Amino acid sequence: MNASNHIRVRFAPSPTGFLHVGGLRTALYNYLFARKSGGTFVVRIEDTDRSRYVPGAVENLIDTLRWAGLNFDEGPGAGGNHGPYVQSERLEIYRRHADMLLSKGHAYRCFCSPERLDGMRKEQEKLRLPSKYDRHCSNLSEVEIEANLSAGKNHVVRLRIPASQLVRFNDLVRGDVEFDSDILDDQVLMKSDGYPTYHLANVVDDHLMEISHVIRGEEWLSSTPKHVLLYNYFGWVIPTFAHLPLLLNPDRSKLSKRQGDVAVEDYRRKGFLKEALVNFVALLGWNPGTEQEVFSLDELVQAFSLDRVNKSGAVFNLEKLTWLNFEHLRKKTDREVLLVLRELLSTSPYASSTFDDAYLLSVIGLMRNRINFVSDFIVEASYFFEAPTVYDPEAVKKRWTSGTASQLSALCEIFSVLGNSQPSDFEAALIRVAESHGVAPATLIHPVRLAISGVGGGPGLYELLNVLGKDESIRRIRSAIEKLK
Repeated sequence: MNASNHIRVRFAPSPTGFLHVGGLRTALYNYLFARKSGGTFVVRIEDTDRSRYVPGAVENLIDTLRWAGLNFDEGPGAGGNHGPYVQSERLEIYRRHADMLLSKGHAYRCFCSPERLDGMRKEQEKLRLPSKYDRHCSNLSEVEIEANLSAGKNHVVRLRIPASQLVRFNDLVRGDVEFDSDILDDQVLMKSDGYPTYHLANVVDDHLMEISHVIRGEEWLSSTPKHVLLYNYFGWVIPTFAHLPLLLNPDRSKLSKRQGDVAVEDYRRKGFLKEALVNFVALLGWNPGTEQEVFSLDELVQAFSLDRVNKSGAVFNLEKLTWLNFEHLRKKTDREVLLVLRELLSTSPYASSTFDDAYLLSVIGLMRNRINFVSDFIVEASYFFEAPTVYDPEAVKKRWTSGTASQLSALCEIFSVLGNSQPSDFEAALIRVAESHGVAPATLIHPVRLAISGVGGGPGLYELLNVLGKDESIRRIRSAIEKLK
């Protein structure tokens, strides 16, 4: 742990695109651990792999974290005493530490060409040997090294792995872990372009930023012995590690884009509530030890502990996420739903339209018990935001008869003289027209619904008419009469 014994954790994403749901889980566990212990949550951008850098990804990552409510204490835009928090702005720091390792003999310069390395790997594959560097450059003399440098030969800096040692560390999720150093590769620490690899940069930064606990995905477990060696070579205190279980598809393969959405933005765009998504990813590999499944972020902070994180992979169950979304939606007030709906409308086909709060609140009040997602207001009930231009052909065939046009025209005349109408006024008017035409009210109810919504089902008709308003309802009915002649 760091010298002050203050809990400091970090989330260190690479700006290679959208934030993966696994990344959100890693960020969440770090956030919960920091908040539960009164510690510090740091965000650091690991952008040293320039070939995978995506412009705008940093801004998107930070926006997504803030959308989810995972506000960080230090990082880009938040400040802090351990910056810069973007690795491409720390290159001189890494060069200096690589030189320290070279001077102590814990690293060496490798001048092997890409062609030689490729040939070496192919030969190892042919002989069915593990793919690792053959240490061709590990014992070059100072004269040879200087000659290569003078000739301007490209080179990398590699970690010198000791022979036949057991590298041990404790993991809060997996317990005591050990690796035989003979299976470890002499990892590249500095690339020929002057940028560090993840291994050097993350160890140096974690130390200088006084990170006490490294909480990250299981995929980094096999790299940890190299990191432990680096800590030992530098003479630094090793942080506490916790490697989180893999996220799995329902068939227990690793969660991937091939079998469904994996980016937080995908679920955000579909209208999943942030509370539901955060609740869901919290339960992917952690359990509270109780029957409770629905948690607010504050409740997760109180309940979370790393000792209840599982070793085995966690299956991404979309049905569970959908259920949690419905449960969190039920907890929201109409005003809270309104904020989410306005956000979705701002990026919808209706972004240029103007809807006042009173209207949207009336839509929410009418529809909220009929939906699972706030996006359903837009996707399943678009008739609240634009008049229908097409009509369900099955409903037309079944509900629109030869007498419908005259009946609905008469209804429009009655509607037009209504004052401050209520659902009961629309109902009374419809019954009156039905009686005057000698038909049952249902004969009018179904075609009126079709005319104003374009579909055959939905909320109560009189409440729907009341939300749309008298004038808009009349316009829609008359438009349908014209189009369905």
